[in-house]
Amino acid sequence: MQLFYKQYSTTGKPLIILHGLFGQQGNLTVQAKALAENFKVYGFDARNHGQSAHTDTMSYPEMAEDIIETMDALEIPLADLIGHSMGGKIAMQMALTYPQRVNKLIVVDIAPVNYVSGPNEELSALQKVELSTLTSRKDADATLQTDVPNKAVRDFLLTNLQRNSEGTYQWRMNLSAITKNYSLIKSWGEIGVETKSEFSGETLFIKGGNSNYLLPKYTDKTLAQFPKAIVKIINDAGHWVHNEKPEQFFNIAQEFLLE
Repeated sequence: MQLFYKQYSTTGKPLIILHGLFGQQGNLTVQAKALAENFKVYGFDARNHGQSAHTDTMSYPEMAEDIIETMDALEIPLADLIGHSMGGKIAMQMALTYPQRVNKLIVVDIAPVNYVSGPNEELSALQKVELSTLTSRKDADATLQTDVPNKAVRDFLLTNLQRNSEGTYQWRMNLSAITKNYSLIKSWGEIGVETKSEFSGETLFIKGGNSNYLLPKYTDKTLAQFPKAIVKIINDAGHWVHNEKPEQFFNIAQEFLLE
């Protein structure tokens, strides 16, 4: 499917930015605008997120195909990619499946591995919000607070809450499809990419120093698929490293892309 996108600039090499789970392209506006000085920047909404279409399925091969279809519609033959978390896995899937369409790849705080952790706290919290009886954003925040004590994360999740034409609340994202497909979102290698493919292009992994998503134990699997991978660590930052340390993130990303 063709995805909703926003174009931030019109000159330079194409650069596509992909957001993470529960996000939308607008979450990376600061980074997109900063990079737009040197690149033709596009922000894409993944399927079931933001203003892109809703669908029952959302495997990584499908979501990589969405990127290709949207690039074709925009007449972008080749692009640099930046992907955070789920968006990083989409970008990696695309690089492995369509290497001829990817120039440089930046993967933000995620590894090309299966994550076998328990239920997602944010997903569990979102499912507890009763939209049919919700009267205010403040009440939704109060419901989320028990499972999501970090206010910045709650504020991020609540960017998805909006009123419909009837005046009642609804989620902008397709929460039911995300719930149904969450095991796929955590996973990796639905089509055997872990053992059968590699992307030989320049690849940068950016890790938040306080995050547990990109760990040394994943090095062998990462290098098997991305043999030119290098890692940069931004200290005192968690999983949302680009929001917590925007200036450091920008400097690292731009230096890599301009080399």
